[in-house]
Amino acid sequence: MALLDGKAIAKKVRAEAAERAAAFLARHGRRPGLHVVLVGDDPASQVYVRNKERAAGKAGLEGKVHRLSADTPQGDVEALVGELNADPRIDGILVQLPLPAHLDAQAVIDRIDPAKDVDGLTPQSAGLLVDGRRGLRPCTPSGCMRLLHEAKVPLAGRRALVIGRSLLVGKPVALMLLAENATVTIAHSRTEDLAARVAESDVVVAAVGRPGLVRGAWIKPGAAVLDVGINRGADGRLRGDVEFEAARERAGWITPVPGGVGPMTIAMLLSNAVTAAEWRES
Repeated sequence: MALLDGKAIAKKVRAEAAERAAAFLARHGRRPGLHVVLVGDDPASQVYVRNKERAAGKAGLEGKVHRLSADTPQGDVEALVGELNADPRIDGILVQLPLPAHLDAQAVIDRIDPAKDVDGLTPQSAGLLVDGRRGLRPCTPSGCMRLLHEAKVPLAGRRALVIGRSLLVGKPVALMLLAENATVTIAHSRTEDLAARVAESDVVVAAVGRPGLVRGAWIKPGAAVLDVGINRGADGRLRGDVEFEAARERAGWITPVPGGVGPMTIAMLLSNAVTAAEWRES
């Protein structure tokens, strides 16, 4: 069994982004610009944004966080996104989710210029992914694919199971696996006989947010297991969607929680921001 070390691979991706950002500065006389919109005071979002801000600075990006109060009207949030779209010095825009309940999150996302959509969540970005054309891809699915590539996990012709059908992870990672010529199945809360679907799969991506949903005994010997779930138990410990200790006895490759897919998300955000800058200047 090979442990897919997300921390180590994320460090490599960040170093690559920093090198590309330095080259961009030398060519264009400015740093790639990444701006984050944070509405409200959700504690988890505050932590995520601070981590993104620090990572962007270390990678040589020109970053800024726009902090808005929790009662900011819809029109004001959309107007800010419009201003960021119009600023030529800004290459990437990320709206931190979730937004306060009174806001229409999808309407805000839809306002982002697709060329600056470093989270890969606009309808245009999704359409480019479906069509197999060049575009900015969602960060967590991109991180999953980078982990598989780094480990040289064979994908072409193999059976891949994605458990979860969200726009953030499930659907895009399924399309990315399909683009690598895997034979892809998407499972979800209404899938019958999930154990059988897992047992026949060479690659399993679990992204549903239910601790221990995937039993270790279900894993096909030698399969690659990517656990996207982050669930905090009553004891305060983080657990994934996969029964880790039992699964690692059967898997060929597996990600831990924490330290697996999680660190890859911010790393791929930095990579996307530099890519957006490069494409916009070209």
